[in-house]
Formats: sequence, structure tokens, C-alpha cells
Amino acid sequence: MTFPAGIVRVFNGTPPPPVLSFRLVHTAPIEHFQPSADLLFSDPSQTDPETKDFWLNMTALTEALQRQAEQNPAASYYNVVLLRYQFSRPGPQCVPLQLSAHWQCEATLTQVSVEYSYRPGATAVPTPLTNVQVLLPVGEPVTNVHLQPAAIWNLEEKRFLWKLPDVSEAGGSGRLSASWEPRSGPSTPSPVAAQFTSEGATLSGVDLELVGSGYRMSLVKRRFATGMPHPAAAMPLGARAQELWEAFGAFGKDG
Repeated sequence: MTFPAGIVRVFNGTPPPPVLSFRLVHTAPIEHFQPSADLLFSDPSQTDPETKDFWLNMTALTEALQRQAEQNPAASYYNVVLLRYQFSRPGPQCVPLQLSAHWQCEATLTQVSVEYSYRPGATAVPTPLTNVQVLLPVGEPVTNVHLQPAAIWNLEEKRFLWKLPDVSEAGGSGRLSASWEPRSGPSTPSPVAAQFTSEGATLSGVDLELVGSGYRMSLVKRRFATGMPHPAAAMPLGARAQELWEAFGAFGKDG
């Protein structure tokens, strides 16, 4: 959560502030919650799989914000990490960027093609994938390299790297290719990795709402980032994602 700097004075005032509570909704995919032990409470007896209520330790929150204010008195906002969670949605339809890599390895020529496509149904709200990179490891001495489209050949890190324009419903598929002559016999296929970020949605579908009165939430930011290679290079690539609620909102006290 992100709090404006002025709220530190409010929290230290009299009367004490009301307890700040929020509810996560659409939580059925969540397998494990890991709230900040010092800052966040929840009732373990909650049984509704679609919701999860939390409330803050206001004394600990005030102390955490006060420490940040003392360390950085010029800051306009202070961020507090409250919660991490783990979820699983199996199946290729849950991955917003589908990749499949096909290798043809001969004694004197290696050819690799990588096809990618966007899946709008992976998130509740289709959002473009940005900072898209596709990495093709090449751990052997090679020569006569041809890349289409143009890519970065990083000799030190032993990989080819394509930087793609944003991938979305409007421009959601394409094909990458690479060929080279191996210097030491047939190449060995290796995993291809995709890396990307997306703003404005989460893969889990989890959302947030305030509970009770006394506070208002001015902004909610949602972001996820992913990029893990699949062990089978010739199969569609899965993804392991990290969702980042960079700021649940900038909070102010009503009244």
C-alpha cells in the first residue's frame, strides 16, 4: 500500500485512526497467503473461497510509516509491503504469451523457428504485453549466423535476444527464426525463454476493495511480470509469473 506523507500526522493524532481493513475478492485460485506478520491480520476461520478479509495493525503501521518519514522526510508517499500470495492456474490457456520452438539440427546446419501468439483470455481484462524479449541460448561455437528479424547476439552470455514490440490483440502473433553452422557437430536443442510485463491486470484475477468507512482509495495499480524457460524446447512454453500490486492505492482519511 502507498500512503501520502501527511497521513503520518493523522495517524499520530487524537483520536486514534480507525482500523484500515480491506477484502481480496476472486481469491479461489490462491493457494497460499503470506501476510506481513507485524502489519496484517486475518481470521483463519474464513470459509468463503472467493474472498479474504484483512485488517492492519494500526500501531505497527504508524511506526513503519514514521520510520520511513524520518529516513526520507522529503518523500511525498511511503510504500508498505503487506502481503504476498501464491496461485496456480494450470493449462496453456492461462498463459498470455504462447511460444513454441522447433529445432532442426543437422551436422552442418542448425535451424530454429519460434512462433509466438497472444492469448487475451489469460487475464480478466486484455492488456498489452510490454518489454517483450525472447531469449534463445546458444552454448556452442557457431558461425554464419542468420537471424530474422534482427536480434542481439550476446557472445558473453551465449544467447540470441529478440526485443519485440508490444504484443496485444491488435498485433498478437509472429515468427522468429535463427540459423547457424555449428563448429562441433549437431547442435543440442535448449530451452527458449520469454520475458515480459503487463500493466493493468493480474493473472490470478484477484481484486481489492476497502471494508468499512473512514478511508478512501484513490488508485489501484496492477502489474505482472513473467519469464521462465520451459524444460522442453519443442513444446509451448509455460510461464511462472510474479504479480505486483505495486500500490493498492494512495490512502487518505475521510472526514
